[in-house]
Amino acid sequence: MDGIMDEVAESFVRTAFSSVVRENNDFAFALMNAQGRQFVQSSRSIPSFIGIMPVTLKAMLEKYPPETLEDGDVLISNDPWIGAGHLNDITMIQPLFRKGRIVAFIGSTFHSVDIGGARSPHATERYAEGLYIPICRVVRRGEENADVMDFIRDNVRAPKQTLGDIRAQFGAYRIASQKLFAMMDEEGLDLLDHVTSEILERSEKSMRDRIRELENGEYTAELMTDGYDDPLRFRLKITVLDESMVLDFAGSSPQLARPVNSVLNYTRAYAIYAVKCALDPHAPNNEGSFRPIEVRAPEGCMLNPRPPAPIWARSLTGHYLPGIVFDALSQVIPERVIAHGGANWNIYFRGAHSDGAPFIKNYFMNGGHGARPNMDGPGCLSFPSNIANEPIERFENSAPILILEKCFVPDTGGPGRFRGGTSQRVSFKSNSDRPITATLRIERVKFPPRGLRGGGDGARGQAFVNGKAAAPKSEQLLNKGDVLTLQTAGGGGMLPTAERDPALAAADIENGFVTL
Repeated sequence: MDGIMDEVAESFVRTAFSSVVRENNDFAFALMNAQGRQFVQSSRSIPSFIGIMPVTLKAMLEKYPPETLEDGDVLISNDPWIGAGHLNDITMIQPLFRKGRIVAFIGSTFHSVDIGGARSPHATERYAEGLYIPICRVVRRGEENADVMDFIRDNVRAPKQTLGDIRAQFGAYRIASQKLFAMMDEEGLDLLDHVTSEILERSEKSMRDRIRELENGEYTAELMTDGYDDPLRFRLKITVLDESMVLDFAGSSPQLARPVNSVLNYTRAYAIYAVKCALDPHAPNNEGSFRPIEVRAPEGCMLNPRPPAPIWARSLTGHYLPGIVFDALSQVIPERVIAHGGANWNIYFRGAHSDGAPFIKNYFMNGGHGARPNMDGPGCLSFPSNIANEPIERFENSAPILILEKCFVPDTGGPGRFRGGTSQRVSFKSNSDRPITATLRIERVKFPPRGLRGGGDGARGQAFVNGKAAAPKSEQLLNKGDVLTLQTAGGGGMLPTAERDPALAAADIENGFVTL
């Protein structure tokens, strides 16, 4: 089944139109059984999407009960509160019929390169952030719903890419059904219920066994982050009781009238993902692992906002969750968690080519990874979201922007027995005769990534336009020849610096990660 899903995902990558899918891998595919429980996924899947898709399916089936669905129907929505937390992430799910009955659901979530709206770091409500797609049929009995497709096309800045990505998923669904049904024929299966129940129960048992190894008790952590005008506070209490665990974020900052709020689905997905990484990384990844873990956040806080709170940049909050979960777990399993990392940065460029044709481009870049208990942190590894960066040559070929440098920055990884990953610096020069708008939504500028267990903090992030400091959450207008320089934060170190092997320190100097 893993192999089937990887083939499905690869077919999507090869037929998708946007670089966000082809290069950044910002998508996920999952199979859910007839009861809506996710039991297998593609290897490239984004953690948040996988943790959320069963919740989206449940909401879809409340509006369209299984008995109302027909072979070839596809449901669609980007409702942040039932989906992946912001409007750019579109989820579609198709029931797979075999001999007249639903045996599974194939689902996918992808990041649309554009969803209309202002795309502003200063939005104060969801309505300003783009097109809202309520739960509806985008395909009926195998035929596209022209009304829905037209509505999407006329409300986004990059319709060719957005609709191309949607249609590429239709093709992937066909491959999923063909391969799944062929496997069922080979194994003599009319239904998947017994197989999927066994898969889910084994993963659940594995997670419960790992939790049972922990000492019962309460483990707390607190973290301050950049925020907007004022810093944001994360508070977490993990309660371990026998074979179950509760993660409670009571006491965290209230929701903001700024687009950094993380809906509960997104909060839950990244919090549980951290527990999975630390406790049970090798068990198959499916909904069974999530059952022993409950995530709570008070309604109205930044980790469970009420609609219509702005949520476009929810990753600026949600991506901190693994770090604070690791901080709390370090009190009971210090040898199995990592220090804080430099965060994922996502910069949006919008403008026009010399012929007047509009363009919109994402550029993902990542800070230094946190040091590990027994090894230095990698430089610029994407975590907690496992997106990839777009090659420079491909980026430059699709936008009138020249990348002047992309390099590691010495002395930016947090010191320790094991050093945090170094920052990276990327400089973008506008070659366009027309103004280009660069939307910045970056973190770790005020509060650096923390070291762990005596390790030092990593360096703070920085942003400049023509050498002058730029606000980390802002829109910058770049005229021809202007240079935007972004330097991510470095990862936190692990354990006291005095314990570092002199040979590793010498290698750091030789490799340019640390200066003499």
